[in-house]
Amino acid sequence: MKEVALVTTSYPEAHGRCEDVDTAFVADFAAELARHARVHVVAAAAANGIEYRDGVRLHYFAVPGFPLSTLRVLDPTDWPVILAALRAGQRALDRVAAEHRLDHVLAICALPTGLLARQLERRRGISYSTWVLGRDVWNPGRLPIVRSLLRRVLRDAAHRFACGVVLAEDVAALTGVQCAFLPRCRRLTSRGSRRRAKSPPYRLAFLSRWLPEKGADLLIDALLALDESDWRAIEEVRYCGGGPLEGRVRDGFRQLSAACRPVTLGGYLDGEQAAELYTWADFVVLPSRRESIPLTFSDAVQCGAPVIAMPVGDLPRLVESYGVGYLAREVSDTALRDAIRSALRDEPADIDDGLARARADFDVAASARKFYEAIA
Repeated sequence: MKEVALVTTSYPEAHGRCEDVDTAFVADFAAELARHARVHVVAAAAANGIEYRDGVRLHYFAVPGFPLSTLRVLDPTDWPVILAALRAGQRALDRVAAEHRLDHVLAICALPTGLLARQLERRRGISYSTWVLGRDVWNPGRLPIVRSLLRRVLRDAAHRFACGVVLAEDVAALTGVQCAFLPRCRRLTSRGSRRRAKSPPYRLAFLSRWLPEKGADLLIDALLALDESDWRAIEEVRYCGGGPLEGRVRDGFRQLSAACRPVTLGGYLDGEQAAELYTWADFVVLPSRRESIPLTFSDAVQCGAPVIAMPVGDLPRLVESYGVGYLAREVSDTALRDAIRSALRDEPADIDDGLARARADFDVAASARKFYEAIA
Protein backbone atom coordinates (compact mmCIF):
# COMPACT_ATOMS: atom_id res chain seq x y z
CA MET A 1 0.00 0.00 0.00
CA LYS A 2 1.41 3.39 -0.99
CA GLU A 3 2.14 6.06 1.61
CA VAL A 4 0.90 9.48 0.52
CA ALA A 5 1.12 12.93 2.12
CA LEU A 6 -1.30 15.77 1.38
CA VAL A 7 0.00 19.29 2.02
CA THR A 8 -2.63 21.98 2.50
CA THR A 9 -2.96 25.55 3.69
CA SER A 10 -5.75 24.57 6.09
CA TYR A 11 -7.75 21.56 7.23
CA PRO A 12 -11.27 21.31 8.65
CA GLU A 13 -11.54 20.95 12.41
CA ALA A 14 -12.82 17.72 13.96
CA HIS A 15 -16.44 18.93 13.75
CA GLY A 16 -15.98 20.03 10.14
CA ARG A 17 -15.65 23.81 10.56
CA CYS A 18 -13.13 25.40 8.21
CA GLU A 19 -12.30 29.11 7.97
CA ASP A 20 -10.91 28.55 4.47
CA VAL A 21 -14.03 27.41 2.64
CA ASP A 22 -12.03 26.57 -0.51
CA THR A 23 -10.18 23.75 1.28
CA ALA A 24 -13.12 22.41 3.29
CA PHE A 25 -13.22 19.39 0.96
CA VAL A 26 -9.74 18.10 1.89
CA ALA A 27 -10.85 16.10 4.95
CA ASP A 28 -13.39 14.07 2.99
CA PHE A 29 -10.91 13.57 0.15
CA ALA A 30 -8.21 12.39 2.59
CA ALA A 31 -10.62 9.97 4.27
CA GLU A 32 -11.61 8.50 0.90
CA LEU A 33 -7.98 8.28 -0.21
CA ALA A 34 -7.23 6.36 3.00
CA ARG A 35 -9.27 3.50 1.51
CA HIS A 36 -6.48 3.08 -1.06
CA ALA A 37 -3.30 4.28 0.69
CA ARG A 38 -1.79 5.23 4.03
CA VAL A 39 -2.46 8.95 4.24
CA HIS A 40 -0.73 11.75 6.11
CA VAL A 41 -1.90 15.36 6.01
CA VAL A 42 0.52 18.23 6.63
CA ALA A 43 -1.62 21.29 7.30
CA ALA A 44 -1.18 24.89 8.38
CA ALA A 45 -2.99 25.63 11.63
CA ALA A 46 -3.06 28.02 14.57
CA ALA A 47 -0.90 25.63 16.65
CA ASN A 48 1.42 22.65 16.21
CA GLY A 49 0.01 19.21 16.87
CA ILE A 50 -0.60 15.64 15.72
CA GLU A 51 -4.00 14.01 15.47
CA TYR A 52 -5.44 10.78 14.04
CA ARG A 53 -8.88 11.05 12.48
CA ASP A 54 -10.90 9.06 9.93
CA GLY A 55 -7.94 6.81 9.11
CA VAL A 56 -5.69 9.82 8.45
CA ARG A 57 -2.69 11.02 10.46
CA LEU A 58 -2.71 14.83 10.73
CA HIS A 59 0.47 16.85 11.24
CA TYR A 60 -0.29 20.50 12.01
CA PHE A 61 2.33 23.26 11.75
CA ALA A 62 1.73 26.61 13.41
CA VAL A 63 1.50 29.68 11.19
CA PRO A 64 1.34 33.26 12.51
CA GLY A 65 -1.59 35.10 11.00
CA PHE A 66 -3.53 31.90 10.24
CA PRO A 67 -5.56 31.32 8.08
CA LEU A 68 -3.22 31.73 5.10
CA SER A 69 -6.16 32.68 2.87
CA THR A 70 -6.05 36.16 4.43
CA LEU A 71 -2.47 36.82 3.26
CA ARG A 72 -1.57 38.76 0.11
CA VAL A 73 1.78 38.48 -1.64
CA LEU A 74 1.34 42.01 -3.05
CA ASP A 75 1.31 43.41 0.49
CA PRO A 76 4.91 43.71 1.79
CA THR A 77 3.65 43.67 5.38
CA ASP A 78 2.52 40.07 4.81
CA TRP A 79 5.90 38.87 3.52
CA PRO A 80 7.40 37.99 6.94
CA VAL A 81 4.35 35.85 7.74
CA ILE A 82 4.44 34.17 4.31
CA LEU A 83 8.14 33.32 4.70
CA ALA A 84 7.55 32.04 8.23
CA ALA A 85 4.71 29.85 6.93
CA LEU A 86 6.95 28.41 4.20
CA ARG A 87 9.70 27.60 6.70
CA ALA A 88 7.29 26.00 9.16
CA GLY A 89 5.61 23.98 6.42
CA GLN A 90 8.94 22.75 5.07
CA ARG A 91 10.08 21.61 8.51
CA ALA A 92 6.81 19.75 9.08
CA LEU A 93 6.91 18.03 5.68
CA ASP A 94 10.56 17.07 6.21
CA ARG A 95 9.70 15.46 9.56
CA VAL A 96 6.92 13.39 8.01
CA ALA A 97 9.20 12.31 5.15
CA ALA A 98 11.96 11.36 7.62
CA GLU A 99 9.62 9.33 9.85
CA HIS A 100 7.64 7.56 7.12
CA ARG A 101 8.43 5.97 3.77
CA LEU A 102 6.47 8.41 1.62
CA ASP A 103 5.84 7.39 -1.97
CA HIS A 104 4.15 10.57 -3.13
CA VAL A 105 3.05 14.06 -2.05
CA LEU A 106 -0.07 15.88 -3.23
CA ALA A 107 0.04 19.65 -2.87
CA ILE A 108 -3.40 21.18 -2.46
CA CYS A 109 -2.89 24.47 -4.36
CA ALA A 110 0.18 24.98 -6.51
CA LEU A 111 1.49 27.77 -4.30
CA PRO A 112 2.65 27.77 -1.60
CA THR A 113 2.25 24.05 -0.90
CA GLY A 114 3.49 22.96 -4.33
CA LEU A 115 6.73 24.79 -3.60
CA LEU A 116 7.15 22.76 -0.40
CA ALA A 117 6.55 19.51 -2.29
CA ARG A 118 9.01 20.50 -5.03
CA GLN A 119 11.73 21.31 -2.50
CA LEU A 120 11.16 17.95 -0.82
CA GLU A 121 11.50 16.18 -4.15
CA ARG A 122 14.80 17.95 -4.79
CA ARG A 123 16.21 16.78 -1.45
CA ARG A 124 14.66 13.31 -1.07
CA GLY A 125 13.50 12.27 -4.53
CA ILE A 126 9.84 11.89 -3.49
CA SER A 127 7.54 12.58 -6.43
CA TYR A 128 4.71 15.08 -6.10
CA SER A 129 1.50 16.22 -7.76
CA THR A 130 -0.31 19.56 -7.62
CA TRP A 131 -4.04 20.22 -7.40
CA VAL A 132 -4.71 23.75 -8.63
CA LEU A 133 -7.81 25.34 -7.11
CA GLY A 134 -7.90 28.57 -9.08
CA ARG A 135 -7.60 30.74 -6.01
CA ASP A 136 -5.53 33.94 -6.05
CA VAL A 137 -4.26 33.97 -2.46
CA TRP A 138 -0.69 34.49 -3.63
CA ASN A 139 -1.57 36.53 -6.76
CA PRO A 140 0.74 34.56 -9.07
CA GLY A 141 -0.57 36.22 -12.21
CA ARG A 142 0.39 39.73 -11.14
CA LEU A 143 4.04 39.23 -10.23
CA PRO A 144 6.26 37.87 -13.04
CA ILE A 145 8.72 36.28 -10.61
CA VAL A 146 5.92 34.43 -8.78
CA ARG A 147 4.33 33.40 -12.08
CA SER A 148 7.68 31.99 -13.19
CA LEU A 149 7.98 30.04 -9.94
CA LEU A 150 4.42 28.75 -10.37
CA ARG A 151 5.29 27.51 -13.87
CA ARG A 152 8.34 25.63 -12.57
CA VAL A 153 6.40 24.04 -9.71
CA LEU A 154 3.70 22.83 -12.11
CA ARG A 155 6.09 21.61 -14.81
CA ASP A 156 8.20 19.60 -12.37
CA ALA A 157 5.18 17.83 -10.86
CA ALA A 158 4.61 14.20 -11.80
CA HIS A 159 0.90 14.97 -12.25
CA ARG A 160 -1.10 18.18 -12.47
CA PHE A 161 -4.76 18.35 -11.53
CA ALA A 162 -7.17 21.30 -11.58
CA CYS A 163 -10.59 21.71 -9.98
CA GLY A 164 -12.15 22.98 -13.21
CA VAL A 165 -12.03 22.20 -16.93
CA VAL A 166 -11.26 25.81 -17.92
CA LEU A 167 -8.64 26.00 -15.18
CA ALA A 168 -7.00 22.79 -16.42
CA GLU A 169 -6.78 24.34 -19.90
CA ASP A 170 -5.23 27.49 -18.42
CA VAL A 171 -2.64 25.43 -16.54
CA ALA A 172 -1.78 23.51 -19.72
CA ALA A 173 -1.39 26.80 -21.60
CA LEU A 174 0.87 28.20 -18.87
CA THR A 175 3.11 25.15 -18.59
CA GLY A 176 2.94 23.46 -21.99
CA VAL A 177 2.18 20.13 -20.31
CA GLN A 178 -1.03 18.22 -19.63
CA CYS A 179 -3.31 19.01 -16.68
CA ALA A 180 -6.27 16.80 -15.74
CA PHE A 181 -9.64 17.88 -14.37
CA LEU A 182 -10.18 16.51 -10.84
CA PRO A 183 -13.53 17.56 -9.31
CA ARG A 184 -13.32 19.19 -5.90
CA CYS A 185 -16.19 18.05 -3.71
CA ARG A 186 -17.01 16.78 -0.24
CA ARG A 187 -19.60 14.49 1.24
CA LEU A 188 -22.55 16.42 2.62
CA THR A 189 -25.59 14.68 4.02
CA SER A 190 -28.78 16.60 3.26
CA ARG A 191 -30.82 16.65 6.44
CA GLY A 192 -34.55 17.04 6.78
CA SER A 193 -37.30 16.41 4.28
CA ARG A 194 -38.09 19.96 3.20
CA ARG A 195 -38.75 20.33 -0.53
CA ARG A 196 -37.99 23.43 -2.56
CA ALA A 197 -40.76 25.99 -2.64
CA LYS A 198 -42.75 26.03 -5.86
CA SER A 199 -43.82 29.65 -5.46
CA PRO A 200 -42.66 32.77 -3.59
CA PRO A 201 -41.51 33.67 -1.07
CA TYR A 202 -38.13 31.96 -1.58
CA ARG A 203 -35.09 31.41 0.63
CA LEU A 204 -31.61 32.49 -0.58
CA ALA A 205 -28.27 31.38 0.88
CA PHE A 206 -24.63 32.38 0.48
CA LEU A 207 -21.57 30.79 2.11
CA SER A 208 -18.01 31.76 1.19
CA ARG A 209 -14.96 33.69 2.22
CA TRP A 210 -15.72 37.40 2.11
CA LEU A 211 -13.21 38.36 -0.57
CA PRO A 212 -13.50 40.56 -3.68
CA GLU A 213 -12.84 37.58 -5.99
CA LYS A 214 -15.67 35.70 -4.29
CA GLY A 215 -18.05 38.59 -5.02
CA ALA A 216 -19.03 39.12 -1.39
CA ASP A 217 -19.53 42.84 -2.05
CA LEU A 218 -21.39 42.24 -5.33
CA LEU A 219 -24.05 40.23 -3.54
CA ILE A 220 -24.47 42.96 -0.92
CA ASP A 221 -24.92 45.57 -3.67
CA ALA A 222 -27.34 43.33 -5.56
CA LEU A 223 -29.46 42.84 -2.44
CA LEU A 224 -29.48 46.59 -1.79
CA ALA A 225 -30.65 47.15 -5.38
CA LEU A 226 -33.70 44.87 -5.10
CA ASP A 227 -36.98 46.76 -4.88
CA GLU A 228 -40.09 46.23 -2.75
CA SER A 229 -41.70 43.81 -5.18
CA ASP A 230 -38.53 41.72 -5.23
CA TRP A 231 -38.40 41.51 -1.44
CA ARG A 232 -42.03 40.42 -1.26
CA ALA A 233 -40.84 37.29 -3.11
CA ILE A 234 -38.08 36.61 -0.55
CA GLU A 235 -38.75 34.88 2.74
CA GLU A 236 -35.17 35.28 4.01
CA VAL A 237 -31.55 35.67 2.90
CA ARG A 238 -28.85 33.93 4.96
CA TYR A 239 -25.36 35.30 4.29
CA CYS A 240 -22.57 33.25 5.91
CA GLY A 241 -18.78 33.12 6.06
CA GLY A 242 -16.11 35.64 7.01
CA GLY A 243 -13.01 37.38 5.76
CA PRO A 244 -11.32 40.67 4.85
CA LEU A 245 -14.51 42.33 3.55
CA GLU A 246 -16.26 42.00 6.90
CA GLY A 247 -16.53 45.77 7.33
CA ARG A 248 -18.12 46.16 3.89
CA VAL A 249 -20.49 43.25 4.54
CA ARG A 250 -21.61 44.50 7.95
CA ASP A 251 -22.17 48.00 6.62
CA GLY A 252 -24.41 46.59 3.88
CA PHE A 253 -26.33 44.52 6.41
CA ARG A 254 -26.92 47.58 8.56
CA GLN A 255 -28.53 49.23 5.54
CA LEU A 256 -30.61 46.15 4.76
CA SER A 257 -31.72 45.79 8.38
CA ALA A 258 -32.62 49.48 8.53
CA ALA A 259 -34.87 48.88 5.52
CA CYS A 260 -36.47 45.93 7.38
CA ARG A 261 -35.23 43.36 4.88
CA PRO A 262 -35.37 39.70 6.03
CA VAL A 263 -31.62 39.08 6.14
CA THR A 264 -29.51 37.04 8.56
CA LEU A 265 -25.72 37.29 8.91
CA GLY A 266 -23.82 34.15 9.94
CA GLY A 267 -20.23 32.97 10.33
CA TYR A 268 -18.26 30.02 9.02
CA LEU A 269 -20.12 26.70 9.02
CA ASP A 270 -19.01 23.12 9.46
CA GLY A 271 -20.13 20.43 7.01
CA GLU A 272 -23.30 19.56 8.89
CA GLN A 273 -24.28 23.22 9.23
CA ALA A 274 -23.55 23.82 5.53
CA ALA A 275 -25.79 20.89 4.61
CA GLU A 276 -28.56 22.33 6.78
CA LEU A 277 -28.15 25.72 5.11
CA TYR A 278 -28.32 24.31 1.58
CA THR A 279 -31.24 22.04 2.43
CA TRP A 280 -33.05 25.07 3.88
CA ALA A 281 -32.40 27.20 0.78
CA ASP A 282 -34.48 27.43 -2.37
CA PHE A 283 -31.50 29.03 -4.17
CA VAL A 284 -27.76 29.23 -3.41
CA VAL A 285 -26.03 32.36 -4.75
CA LEU A 286 -22.53 32.13 -6.31
CA PRO A 287 -21.48 35.75 -6.97
CA SER A 288 -17.74 35.16 -7.70
CA ARG A 289 -15.83 37.55 -9.93
CA ARG A 290 -13.26 34.85 -10.72
CA GLU A 291 -13.79 31.15 -10.21
CA SER A 292 -13.25 27.69 -11.68
CA ILE A 293 -15.82 25.44 -10.03
CA PRO A 294 -16.55 26.62 -6.49
CA LEU A 295 -16.95 24.00 -3.79
CA THR A 296 -20.29 25.64 -3.07
CA PHE A 297 -21.62 24.40 -6.42
CA SER A 298 -21.12 20.72 -5.61
CA ASP A 299 -22.31 21.30 -2.03
CA ALA A 300 -25.53 22.91 -3.28
CA VAL A 301 -26.39 20.25 -5.84
CA GLN A 302 -25.75 17.48 -3.29
CA CYS A 303 -28.39 19.09 -1.09
CA GLY A 304 -30.85 19.63 -3.92
CA ALA A 305 -30.53 23.42 -4.18
CA PRO A 306 -30.41 25.22 -7.56
CA VAL A 307 -27.91 28.06 -7.96
CA ILE A 308 -27.83 31.69 -9.08
CA ALA A 309 -24.34 32.23 -10.48
CA MET A 310 -21.99 34.61 -12.26
CA PRO A 311 -20.86 33.58 -15.78
CA VAL A 312 -17.26 32.76 -14.80
CA GLY A 313 -15.02 29.71 -15.16
CA ASP A 314 -16.96 26.49 -15.67
CA LEU A 315 -20.19 27.77 -14.13
CA PRO A 316 -21.92 28.65 -17.45
CA ARG A 317 -21.24 25.15 -18.79
CA LEU A 318 -22.34 23.48 -15.56
CA VAL A 319 -25.49 25.51 -14.97
CA GLU A 320 -26.64 25.18 -18.57
CA SER A 321 -25.69 21.53 -19.17
CA TYR A 322 -27.25 20.28 -15.95
CA GLY A 323 -30.06 22.84 -15.99
CA VAL A 324 -29.67 23.62 -12.30
CA GLY A 325 -30.11 27.37 -12.00
CA TYR A 326 -29.73 30.88 -13.33
CA LEU A 327 -26.76 32.76 -14.82
CA ALA A 328 -26.12 36.48 -14.66
CA ARG A 329 -25.49 38.02 -18.08
CA GLU A 330 -22.19 39.53 -16.92
CA VAL A 331 -20.09 40.00 -13.78
CA SER A 332 -21.71 42.99 -12.06
CA ASP A 333 -24.02 43.75 -9.16
CA THR A 334 -26.82 44.84 -11.51
CA ALA A 335 -26.56 41.64 -13.57
CA LEU A 336 -26.61 39.61 -10.37
CA ARG A 337 -29.68 41.54 -9.20
CA ASP A 338 -31.41 40.73 -12.50
CA ALA A 339 -30.52 37.03 -12.20
CA ILE A 340 -31.98 36.97 -8.68
CA ARG A 341 -35.12 38.65 -10.02
CA SER A 342 -35.43 35.99 -12.72
CA ALA A 343 -35.17 33.24 -10.12
CA LEU A 344 -37.80 34.93 -7.96
CA ARG A 345 -40.30 35.45 -10.78
CA ASP A 346 -39.92 32.50 -13.15
CA GLU A 347 -42.04 29.41 -12.92
CA PRO A 348 -39.84 26.86 -11.16
CA ALA A 349 -38.45 24.22 -13.51
CA ASP A 350 -38.17 20.53 -12.71
CA ILE A 351 -34.43 20.23 -12.08
CA ASP A 352 -34.34 16.97 -10.15
CA ASP A 353 -32.80 15.02 -13.04
CA GLY A 354 -30.10 17.66 -13.50
CA LEU A 355 -29.31 17.67 -9.81
CA ALA A 356 -29.03 13.88 -9.81
CA ARG A 357 -26.60 13.94 -12.75
CA ALA A 358 -24.51 16.65 -11.10
CA ARG A 359 -24.36 14.70 -7.82
CA ALA A 360 -23.12 11.64 -9.67
CA ASP A 361 -20.36 13.61 -11.44
CA PHE A 362 -19.20 15.43 -8.31
CA ASP A 363 -18.39 12.51 -6.04
CA VAL A 364 -15.48 12.67 -3.60
CA ALA A 365 -14.91 8.90 -3.71
CA ALA A 366 -14.51 9.05 -7.48
CA SER A 367 -12.04 11.95 -7.20
CA ALA A 368 -9.92 10.07 -4.64
CA ARG A 369 -9.95 6.95 -6.80
CA LYS A 370 -8.96 8.90 -9.93
CA PHE A 371 -6.02 10.49 -8.13
CA TYR A 372 -4.80 7.21 -6.69
CA GLU A 373 -5.02 5.44 -10.04
CA ALA A 374 -2.90 8.22 -11.59
CA ILE A 375 -0.08 7.89 -9.05
CA ALA A 376 -0.28 4.09 -8.80
